[in-house]
Amino acid sequence: MFTTLASQVSGKPLPLGEAVATALMGYGVVFLGILLLVCVVVIVSKIMAAGKRKAAEPTTPAPDRDAPLQKLISTAPKAPGSAGELKLYDTDPKTAAMLMAIVADKMGKPINELRFKSIREVK
Repeated sequence: MFTTLASQVSGKPLPLGEAVATALMGYGVVFLGILLLVCVVVIVSKIMAAGKRKAAEPTTPAPDRDAPLQKLISTAPKAPGSAGELKLYDTDPKTAAMLMAIVADKMGKPINELRFKSIREVK
């Protein structure tokens, strides 16, 4: 009826109960191996997801070297005759201050009599 490798070697067939037990043991070992493989995959995927989350978390940006200057400019009281806000496009505050000083010097006027609306770097 049922023949296995053991029965072929010994020449006697295995009893039905022993053949079923051997088959169930084989299926159990394979199922256990698959279950362990699933556990390993789940653990590795959680580790990778945690690593990605950690990398994706926004880190505090490096302190801007012009931050104290910008804070000073924004909190300083306006000089008499100042003309309001200045918008900077692709220009740092130090460069803008230097350009305004150069323009005021070339025109021969005090800087508080000039009105700068925006400064943009020409590329």
